[in-house]
Amino acid sequence: MASSQNAQLLPGTLLLLILKSLGRGPLHGYAIAKRIKNASDGIDIEDGSLYPALNRLLVKGLVQAEWGTSENNRRARFYRLTPQGRKYLEAETREFNRLIRRIQLAMRTV
Repeated sequence: MASSQNAQLLPGTLLLLILKSLGRGPLHGYAIAKRIKNASDGIDIEDGSLYPALNRLLVKGLVQAEWGTSENNRRARFYRLTPQGRKYLEAETREFNRLIRRIQLAMRTV
């Protein structure tokens, strides 16, 4: 079985993880990836996946971005949830949790 570091995310879960990580306030890309890794016990989000996902969220109006200075004094783009993004996160989290419960039920009974 694969370790958590090599685990593949289910389709759509990267966007949810990014939005959830922004639920407590604005973060820059590296901080988003770090928060996801820490919260998940090791899921690594590579730049090649993270930044295209952030751009998709920007285009959809689910996040906004502005330039600022990171904790180590570097210029960084900080992302934050929009009200639309917060509503989307809540609805998609409910649907995701329903799906997980159905999968768990099937795994017990199949």
